Amino acid sequence: MAVNLARSFSLWNKGSDINFYIATDLQEFVPADVKAFTQIITLQPNEFGVGFSPKLYLDKLAPAGQTLFIDSDCLVYGNLLPVFEKFKGHQVSVVGSYIATGEWFGDVATICKKYQVPHLPKFNGGIYYLENGPVAAQVYATAPELETQYDDIGFVRLRGRPNDEVLMALAMALHKQEPIDDDGTILAEFVNFQSGITSDVIKGVAELYNKPGHPNYQPKWPLTLARPLIVHFLGHHNKTLPYTKETKLLEYLFNKKHSLNIARILTSLQITLPTQTVTWVKQLFRPLYHLLLGARKIKPSERVIK
Repeated sequence: MAVNLARSFSLWNKGSDINFYIATDLQEFVPADVKAFTQIITLQPNEFGVGFSPKLYLDKLAPAGQTLFIDSDCLVYGNLLPVFEKFKGHQVSVVGSYIATGEWFGDVATICKKYQVPHLPKFNGGIYYLENGPVAAQVYATAPELETQYDDIGFVRLRGRPNDEVLMALAMALHKQEPIDDDGTILAEFVNFQSGITSDVIKGVAELYNKPGHPNYQPKWPLTLARPLIVHFLGHHNKTLPYTKETKLLEYLFNKKHSLNIARILTSLQITLPTQTVTWVKQLFRPLYHLLLGARKIKPSERVIK
């Protein structure tokens, strides 16, 4: 997925002043076309922990100056220089809002009271921004300390592990670091936008929908439309369309050196049409399946807080 991200970055940011780094302990799997424009930060296995924990040590990986960390399960749909401009001057930041009450991997009001902070930044950890310096060092020293107290603080685990988002949120709050407003132009993901997506990475088109009246409309989310530069294909979304289509297209363009027309044709034949056919067949025979065997039990989401 980091290779896919790198190719989408290069598509829109080649020749810019932004350097692209891949931090990995599997550098031997980075293909030549990606090595040509990236710098590899070589890690040892579990050097900064497992699960989400490595995100608590970004200051150890980030070079001097402005750094934008992007999760590997993201794709870039445009030039990222405006993102750096929006974040400029923030020592540690994210795209989000604030939460002071309710549930967010724990009882937020109780945690805020315990640590005497008015609220926590609430965000998706698909991106983090930092300007490496004394303040960032303080935030990233605090976050791992909080991780050792994760359960005692009252945080709920994500997939059985400490969630970097709430740890970074509390560390940021303690050091008075603020998010920038989430207006749908920088990052978007499918927790808040469940009404569909239009995606064409070659044209730089990404639209995510949260449509009133749609069965999956999220009324608590203020935006109905996002046109982000970065889409976070978290969970199962990186195993289906449009992610599989976009990444195969990028592979044909960058690795195979095919023309755009050939790449589009091959991608359509190998990914888009087969996936759409399987979906159509499932929809056609689903009523019969339910009639004979009943509905399958819905698997609980790993992100649902109980």
